[in-house]
Amino acid sequence: VQLQASGGGLVQAGGSLRLSCAASGRTLSSYVMGWFRQAPGKEREFVAAISWSGGSTYYADAVKGRFTISRDNAKNTVYLQMNSLKPEDTAVYYCAASKTRFTVTPYEYDYWGQGTQVTVSS
Repeated sequence: VQLQASGGGLVQAGGSLRLSCAASGRTLSSYVMGWFRQAPGKEREFVAAISWSGGSTYYADAVKGRFTISRDNAKNTVYLQMNSLKPEDTAVYYCAASKTRFTVTPYEYDYWGQGTQVTVSS
């Protein structure tokens, strides 16, 4: 499956962005989907995950209550709605697909998108 992330940009602190991850090549409903982020000089970290049907979600503590992950399997797309953005949310955001696990661990994801830059100014 090929993943294409989009929707990043520059926003002021307190603002919102919605990231999209469009899949092609395979039906998205076959995969657990996750969002990760990587800031300069830091390791890639888990942000959010959603189960195959969308019935279960899980968030990193740093984004809980501010970010919402959702999916539209009919459109083969996963979203990350980001509200109340903070400068520390600045990073490249990646979407990823896991065939077998509802997991927060990057190496358990099988496919990755190219990343989209999110910059939050103070």
